[in-house]
Amino acid sequence: MPQDPTERRVVVTGPPRRIRRQSGYRPRTEIDEQTTLGHTYVRSLMRSQLRAALTVFAVLVLLVGPLPLVFATMNDSSRLEWIVLGFCVYPPLVLLARWYVRRADRNEKDFVRLVEDR
Repeated sequence: MPQDPTERRVVVTGPPRRIRRQSGYRPRTEIDEQTTLGHTYVRSLMRSQLRAALTVFAVLVLLVGPLPLVFATMNDSSRLEWIVLGFCVYPPLVLLARWYVRRADRNEKDFVRLVEDR
């Protein structure tokens, strides 16, 4: 039996994104209203900031942590200890701090870009 040409199958989909954005949907609204999605946005920022901080901490521990053991194994080289502590440790620390600040700023800019739909 042939089907009636007026009966057609219709695919139902969600609203187009243009309509959704025009209706006031913005991630900032989700964050302000403290919805689950807004909480997810904020947690993603916190996770990326924590990842950067833990990376810096791990590098710092690997850089400065073994120094007491190195100094303990050296025989009476207090002059070398002061040179290492006074001059050799600070440049890597400054570079590490600079990397962390730049990474934290980049994380925040990415978050703002996500929230502002740019």
